[in-house]
Amino acid sequence: RCPFSYGIFIGTMSVVTLLKRRQKELAQRPSLPSLPICEVVFVLGGPGAGKGTQCQLLEERLEGWVHLSTGELLRAERKSGGELGDIINAKIDAGELVPSSITVKCLEQGMIAAFKKDKSTKFLIDGFPRSKENMQAWDKTMNDHTIKFVLDFECPEE
Repeated sequence: RCPFSYGIFIGTMSVVTLLKRRQKELAQRPSLPSLPICEVVFVLGGPGAGKGTQCQLLEERLEGWVHLSTGELLRAERKSGGELGDIINAKIDAGELVPSSITVKCLEQGMIAAFKKDKSTKFLIDGFPRSKENMQAWDKTMNDHTIKFVLDFECPEE
């Protein structure tokens, strides 16, 4: 058995459990002031599994959906020279993972930018969450948004 596939399975099960809890809490929470309640699809899979390619195709073919790549958002933030960029650069230079709260903040900023640009409220989020900690960080800030489902691409090594 592939340990990567097993890890994705466990991560997906954690997401499903959290989704069920969120549905109960959603009616009680107000939406973020700068962003209405959005629909989100998390797109998971290993490197080279086709997450980005499939998200681009879905974005082209499904009206109103916007592809947000976690990696691209983090790279853009690194280059921006802002406070978040400095934190990301410091973590990467130290060989550490970028904190989940920073990743979620970059996703939130990407969603807000897309909403301001063309009123988008439907997002395909590529490469997130990668862990239970990522999902917990999402819940702290972005719990108001509706996670429609999770796409998990598995690509054999052959």
